[in-house]
Amino acid sequence: MKQLDKIMLYGLRFYGYHGVYPVEREKGQWFELDVEIWGDFSRAASSDNLEDALDYGKVYEAIKSILEGSSVNLLEHLVQLVIRKILEFPDAKKALVRIKKPEVSLGGPISFAAVESTGYKDGK
Repeated sequence: MKQLDKIMLYGLRFYGYHGVYPVEREKGQWFELDVEIWGDFSRAASSDNLEDALDYGKVYEAIKSILEGSSVNLLEHLVQLVIRKILEFPDAKKALVRIKKPEVSLGGPISFAAVESTGYKDGK
């Protein structure tokens, strides 16, 4: 069985207008993401060429387009949109996405609310 490699992008930050409450959609807020992507990245490891790699810049731009794009109500929905977009990259076989909402208002002190999910290409 072949091992999968993992690329990790932690601490991505985007300003978006997501949330259930009107103030969240009007004022906006920061969202923080941690992303892990599994795949067979051995071609890039051997060739040392960007053309053979999963381009982090393209992954970042794809995630940014979602977080800074159309508003959604729930983090649960947002995390699935990001996973689906990542799995469109040919070399990505599995993705874990954690979205944190640091400015969440729950009536008391809290560092953040977050949703984490893992998706697999072809349902595997």
